[in-house]
Amino acid sequence: MRSQVRWRLCWESELELSDHAELAEFFRSTYGKPFEDNRSWVGARPEFRAIAYDSGGIAAHIGLLRRFIRVGSVDLLVAELGLYGVRPDLERLGIAYSIRVLHPVLDDFGVPFGFGTVRHTMQKYVARLGRNGLAAVLSGISVRSTLRDARLDLPPTRTEDALVVVVPVKRSISDWPAGSIDRNGPGL
Repeated sequence: MRSQVRWRLCWESELELSDHAELAEFFRSTYGKPFEDNRSWVGARPEFRAIAYDSGGIAAHIGLLRRFIRVGSVDLLVAELGLYGVRPDLERLGIAYSIRVLHPVLDDFGVPFGFGTVRHTMQKYVARLGRNGLAAVLSGISVRSTLRDARLDLPPTRTEDALVVVVPVKRSISDWPAGSIDRNGPGL
């Protein structure tokens, strides 16, 4: 039986310390990485979140941050989508549900596109977005980001070959420019 979830759409400033602690625990169990000291973000901090709850606590999460990125030679306003996670017992809840819940927010924000990157191991999950017409999933595009913290032993940026997810909001997917992507900041 599918768990009944309720979505909370909220600004980052509406979260209490207890919310961050609960999210940090959710991300620790979802990603298996440390989200230390009740920190509920990894790189850039989201400005808006969609959090799904059920009787077991947090069921799913996706964060949003408006920013300018450079695609090829074009500066482009996007809503970066990241910090996506679904509790393992609800994996069929799906990223598509999260994007559908966020779509009215993306529309209100007036951005032409939602944008995100995912690991290639997530390909079967995000491929459904393309089949449902919610997004385009692009591969073979290098994405450059700054590191969250400046370190003397590492360069200040990293370039990765991730799957790029583009959600058309105010413009058609055919308007998405070609080229590599410079995030000009840390990933969400």
